Amino acid sequence: MAVVSDVSLLPDVERFPWHGRELAVRRAGSGPTVVLIHGMAGSLNTWDPVFAELARTCDVIAIDLPGHGASSRLRGDFSLGSLASAVRDALDWLQVDAATIVGHSLGGGIAMQFVYQFPERSERLVLVSSGGLGREVTPMLRMLSVPGADVALAGLARLQRTKPAGVVGRLSRPVVTRVWNDLNYMTRQLALLSDRETRESFLATIHAVIDIAGQRISAADRLHLAGRLPTLIVWGERDRMIPLSHGRAAAELIPDSRLDVVPGAGHYPHEDDPARFARTLSDFIATTAPARLTSAQLVQRPQQN
Repeated sequence: MAVVSDVSLLPDVERFPWHGRELAVRRAGSGPTVVLIHGMAGSLNTWDPVFAELARTCDVIAIDLPGHGASSRLRGDFSLGSLASAVRDALDWLQVDAATIVGHSLGGGIAMQFVYQFPERSERLVLVSSGGLGREVTPMLRMLSVPGADVALAGLARLQRTKPAGVVGRLSRPVVTRVWNDLNYMTRQLALLSDRETRESFLATIHAVIDIAGQRISAADRLHLAGRLPTLIVWGERDRMIPLSHGRAAAELIPDSRLDVVPGAGHYPHEDDPARFARTLSDFIATTAPARLTSAQLVQRPQQN
């Protein structure tokens, strides 16, 4: 499967009212509902390479989180709980009772929070190079949590748009990507931060989950709860943003979970190898029964043998 470069081939993005602002979603297909949650500074477009293929067998919903993509900019609460509630609100508006919740990077942390807050709405959990599973994270994101990061980020965004920087970037990219395989994606994300309100949303999200020492929030003490619903973990073999060791450790802690390590992929395995990702996710949905949980069941201790 090739990356979808012509967005006209994808369904239009739809906006709906949300607490005086708007949330943006893209939806297509029929079958079991799958909700796709993007990562930090991203948008629903990160799922473009796999969207059409997944929609062949599933009802696929990709969401722009508040402050991201085509959703309204937001001044306020960027905690995982608040963002998970925004996903719930989107499902309410779309009249979806329950779904498989898929989250990439920050979206993985939101997906786990969603399952914890709304277990009755969660049929399966899919974590893609997920945040919230350990302290380690790339130094670049840690540095963006310090005072003055907004000024530096604005300068980098302006520099990235200049013609000389663009020429140098194109010439050096083949060499640099051998060391940092996610360079192309990070350049794309940086371009999305050119306006002040978007940068403010991005930095507010950073401060909610990351500090100078690394990730502030960890779900490690609650991962055993995910054993009550089918769980798939997908990770890039060469992820430099969040280490693969987090995914391996999570797979050990979640009973009966599946782990798929994508050879040669970085932090965006769904974009590096979209055919494999779509195939793996579709197979996971087809071969597992959706969970039917309540809050009481989620926190109930399993019986000891």
